Amino acid sequence: MEMKFTPEAFKFTSSMKRVQQQNEPGKAETPHSESDEDTALSLSSLSKLIIPPLGVSSYNQNQIKSKGWIISPMDSRYRCWETFMVLLVFYSAWVYPFEVSFFSSSPPRKLYIADNVVDLFFAVDIVLTFFVAYIDSRTQLLVQDSQKIAVRYLSTWFLMDLASTIPFEALGYLFTGKSKVGISYFLLGLLRFWRLRRVKQFFTRLEKDIRFSYFWIRCARLLAVTLFLVHCAGCLYYLLADRYPHQGRTWLGSVNPNFRETSLWIRYISALYWSITTMTTVGYGDLHAVNTVEMIFIILYMLFNLGLTAYIIGNMTNLVVEGTRRTMEFRNSIEAASNFVSRNRLPPRLKEQILAYMCLRFKAESLNQQQLIEQLPKSIYTGICQHLFLPTVKKVYLFDGISREILLHLVAKMKAEYLPPREDVIMQNEAPDDVYIIVSGEVEIIDYEMKKETAVGTLRSEDIFGEIGALCCRPQRFTFRTKTLSQLLRLKTTDLIAAMQTKQEDNLAILKNFLQQNKRLEDHKIGDLVMEGGEEDGDPKNIAISLLTVADAGNAAFLDELLKARLDPDIGDSEGRTPLHIAASKGHEESVLVLLKHACNVHVREMI
Repeated sequence: MEMKFTPEAFKFTSSMKRVQQQNEPGKAETPHSESDEDTALSLSSLSKLIIPPLGVSSYNQNQIKSKGWIISPMDSRYRCWETFMVLLVFYSAWVYPFEVSFFSSSPPRKLYIADNVVDLFFAVDIVLTFFVAYIDSRTQLLVQDSQKIAVRYLSTWFLMDLASTIPFEALGYLFTGKSKVGISYFLLGLLRFWRLRRVKQFFTRLEKDIRFSYFWIRCARLLAVTLFLVHCAGCLYYLLADRYPHQGRTWLGSVNPNFRETSLWIRYISALYWSITTMTTVGYGDLHAVNTVEMIFIILYMLFNLGLTAYIIGNMTNLVVEGTRRTMEFRNSIEAASNFVSRNRLPPRLKEQILAYMCLRFKAESLNQQQLIEQLPKSIYTGICQHLFLPTVKKVYLFDGISREILLHLVAKMKAEYLPPREDVIMQNEAPDDVYIIVSGEVEIIDYEMKKETAVGTLRSEDIFGEIGALCCRPQRFTFRTKTLSQLLRLKTTDLIAAMQTKQEDNLAILKNFLQQNKRLEDHKIGDLVMEGGEEDGDPKNIAISLLTVADAGNAAFLDELLKARLDPDIGDSEGRTPLHIAASKGHEESVLVLLKHACNVHVREMI
């Protein structure tokens, strides 16, 4: 993720500062206020979050809890009440078709009492709705004015909610004194299905709640729709047989003439059996339409099943395909890569590298790490990098003693990468554009001599490579190849140079670390940057002596970096020769130009 450095990247919010203070030893913990605890986000509160419109500055996000007589729709207690009401809707949706079809007279006393208790709960819910705030569709703000809430409810769902709650059977018994009610009361009872909109709203809310699996919520929704329609169709089909005047000329009477005398459970299972076999288009033929009414009903039912089946199959196919899409793309890319290798007759080693890289990339992408980071703002991204990579970067020799500000800047510019074993990160004689820090794994240093590979060393966690090419602008002496699965931090050379030029002290510290490290390794293959007998205490005067050897080696790029660190360009060797004299005597024109340019800049600054 490419990010441009600005000072605002280090302006963290107060909550992020508290986290940093807790992680840093020696700093007191900042006390939390109650308002901070109330506004802290969690998985449960994310589903209740209200996004204010643009430009609204006086918006209070802490409106989840109910206040006074007004109930917030995001209040946890009201959410529990809604869930309870959904369970009652499930009961109503199942029991009403069952009562209408399988009880010619009034239902049993237990079911009758349960129905009226459920209706009483829905009546209480109607009263509560007059006190439940709502989100305005235009402003997306929470409206808590009681008058507006009442007007909105009366003008929308109140009449239908009231009609679906009235106990018509009980009123019929009260006015007529008859327990056996007619078909008109049953038709009025169909208004109870209006309550099903609660189930739709419930599943829609769960699908958007990240605490629950979208796949399983979607499957539960499809299963609920299927079972409800199968139940209603089976009950209605049994009702046709039970109310038909000729008992033997029905779909159930042709199989069992005395079906009314059989147990209620067997009759209900027979109705469900027919409904499921018809919906799935199996149609064994053991239960089939006999009279014209049943044929018409089956025709309508099968036409309806066309749309229902398409809806179920489409949703299930979408869920399955979405879960396997990436795997299929990965398989196709592997097959294409194999064909490419075979067609171009690439060596086995290159084939292994290609396939290993593609497999590793597929596994890394399944974590969605890079996609997640790309969505985050700069401050959060910097905080993540600081938490994950700063402990490793601090231990790298090149950044020892530099300021925390530059460390944070460098960490924010780094990008984590996974590389499979035997992957060449930097090739020999290549001028790399990046510097790499090893977080985990091992990287081998390979030297090619006479087309023969020789391992000259191994780098491990907290080691860095590629810095020679970055600071000296010269090709790499060795090839760096991963030995095991490795996680590397990649930093562009331009970002490293820009960070070094931000502060003179940090620039000097990085150069000092670089020179000391190369002296400790006795690496003279990069141009003998450190003189024999130089001090290791990092004194700038001793580091300035290296200007003589850099000028002698003709490394103009590194010479320019040392001069930018304001090292003394007039230092002389035992014979009194300055770096400019040495570069000129060796014929290093680029180094001479660098020294003359620096001398001119110093002269101009002194004149000003």
